[in-house]
Amino acid sequence: MSGTLIWHSSPPKEYMSGYPIGTGRLAAMMLGTINPTRIALNHEWLWRGANRNRDTEDRSAFLPRVRELLLAGRYAEGARLANEAFGGPGGVSGKPNRVDPYQPAGDLLLHLDHGEPSEYRRQLDLESGIASVSYAADGVRFEISCLAHLTHDIIIVRVKASRPFGGRIALSRVSDPGCFLAFESAPSLLAMNGHFQGGISFRVEAELHFSGGTVELDGKAVTWQRARELLAAVNIGTSAKSVPPSFECEGRRLPHTDWERLVREHRARYSKLWNACRISINIPECPEPTDRRIENVRKGGNDPSLPLLYANFGRYLMIASAANADLPPNLQGKWNEDLNPPWESDYHHDVNLQMNYWPVEPGNLTFAVEPFCRHMERFVPHARKAARDMYGCRGILFPLQTDVWGRCTPESFGWAVWIGAAPWLAQHLWWHYEYNLDTDFLRNRAYPILKEIAAFYEDYLAPDSNGVLQIVPSQSPENRFVGGGDMPVSIGVSSTMDVILAAQTLGWAIRASEILKVDADKRKKWRDMRERLPQLKIGRHGQLQEWNEDFEEVEPGHRHFSHLIGLYPGDELDPEKTPDLWQAARVSLERRLAHSGGHTGWSRAWTACLFARLGDAGRAWEHLVHLITDFATDSLLDLHPPRIFQIDGNFGGTAAVLEMLLQSCNGELHFLPALPAAWACGRAAGLRARGGFAISLVWRDGSLKSATLRCSRDNTCVIRNGAALRVTDSSGRKIRSRSVRGRLVFRVQAGRTYILRP
Repeated sequence: MSGTLIWHSSPPKEYMSGYPIGTGRLAAMMLGTINPTRIALNHEWLWRGANRNRDTEDRSAFLPRVRELLLAGRYAEGARLANEAFGGPGGVSGKPNRVDPYQPAGDLLLHLDHGEPSEYRRQLDLESGIASVSYAADGVRFEISCLAHLTHDIIIVRVKASRPFGGRIALSRVSDPGCFLAFESAPSLLAMNGHFQGGISFRVEAELHFSGGTVELDGKAVTWQRARELLAAVNIGTSAKSVPPSFECEGRRLPHTDWERLVREHRARYSKLWNACRISINIPECPEPTDRRIENVRKGGNDPSLPLLYANFGRYLMIASAANADLPPNLQGKWNEDLNPPWESDYHHDVNLQMNYWPVEPGNLTFAVEPFCRHMERFVPHARKAARDMYGCRGILFPLQTDVWGRCTPESFGWAVWIGAAPWLAQHLWWHYEYNLDTDFLRNRAYPILKEIAAFYEDYLAPDSNGVLQIVPSQSPENRFVGGGDMPVSIGVSSTMDVILAAQTLGWAIRASEILKVDADKRKKWRDMRERLPQLKIGRHGQLQEWNEDFEEVEPGHRHFSHLIGLYPGDELDPEKTPDLWQAARVSLERRLAHSGGHTGWSRAWTACLFARLGDAGRAWEHLVHLITDFATDSLLDLHPPRIFQIDGNFGGTAAVLEMLLQSCNGELHFLPALPAAWACGRAAGLRARGGFAISLVWRDGSLKSATLRCSRDNTCVIRNGAALRVTDSSGRKIRSRSVRGRLVFRVQAGRTYILRP
């Protein structure tokens, strides 16, 4: 399979150009530097913890006056009062943000006894999940391999040479006045204990196994001579769950020291996740190192397999972020080296966490859903208090940005005056049901949260003089309009994004209650609420309006496409059911780009997704390529300007590729809706679609040759633009079908295989 090897012929110049590995619970960045070889370590629960008990205050008394000002069109006054009342301590207020930062656990450092290295090569093999560096020195071949072992949930480092060798190994951590460290050392174990002032504790262990040679203690380090091999098994524990860090470490030890056997045990689990979805393109693999490939395309060269490598890397990153995880990937996945990372390396709920999960269902990465669900459920108790305190409402109110402690305090001043976080996150709960048709999940995990959000809307929506249920205060995340005041965002009435979020969430709650046959009285109320929401509007430029009025935009090229969520990732807009709004959404997208929009990695990834949904293969490909050339490190990690690692664009780019190959919207499947011309021949296996479908595709000369599908439930299959296709079962028997408005429609039985050909 092509597109599965990232490699370089020189060491990285920065952390972001290293190779990330992880089990989900643990993470490491293999830098591939020589003497020292640095392996930077993380644990998903290692957040400082000083602010883990923060709380909300009762601010609901301000809501009537804020609404009065905004509904009267006095936006600057209303926004200023809303910011002061509901905005929290961060941002432009000059007060510190109380969200805890995600923290580095430390480094494992290796010094090997040799002279100047040559014949250097490092690589990350996505097929195995193993990162390695190899080189020659003094006539000896050295290889250092790093494996995040999914079966044993530890990081294993192996050092091997062509002759017995010596060296030094140690644990270290960057200087941190707010963290107290204590070290332990023995010939077979290095340990580093840490405690954050006012926060949590942690422990890093490196269990050492030498084949032959002699071993000595050297202060906090261990040195050795004439060993044939070194295995270092790294584990980390924290007190985040109110148990001593050593307890977590004790439960996970290296069971044996046979490297080849360890690799086989790891791959038994890893391969099942990796091979669940595979995309192959009939083009030769470029033999150049990855950094040169990026540079060649940046200079105008053609490398059609590079976007495939990028898409595969996104799937790999989700495995490494979530396979054994309790938490979903944050702004940097699970990889951070800074004490004060950008935006605390936190969870942003106004696109970033959602984008992380865009490829999960269509890309057959469903194991990652569990930590996402836990994330939402962890916040529900405090989200109820936040809804009462902030707005006097029942239901739940999630924060725009947060950490792992389940607190729903507003932290980012103006940006925080937004109620859309919970409904947008809930989209992924509904998607999980749509893709899997798991009624137990719907009943026990998704519907309870949808019901909480609907309860919030019951209290929050405010009827205007015409009986329209307005959303007020409301914003279009992080954007501003002229006349909205001098704050970092403009707060107004019924932004397009908030209206779409309310409409789709109430729609999901209605549908879920029908499926589960519960809450008929609430269903009727929710249906009435949904029908009374404001209508979406088209503005003077022919664009989909971002706000309830056709305001002039302060920043026409803003990085967010919030008002286009009904196009993607949602499907409220449809070319046949809402053709005018569909076209207006395209105008909005083009206007953003004409004013230099898409100027972050994640924003450019969203651009590619939007064009893929529009069926514009050329533009989707153009922006996918720009995502790689303009917003990626040498190792393909996503960048936010000026040069900040932020992982969401990686996942968004993978989602764009999946969207080009298969769409499943509004009860229909669409094969190859935006197939790039550069990928004229290829195949994809393990794609997933709404309705419980698993799909494989083969195409040649840009046209579908065959599609194979199975469904987890008895269902009706509708193929858009599929009227010319013939359907048979796996034995070649013709399946009865009919053509309806250019669509192929046929019934499927659970577990049976169906083959479609022109």
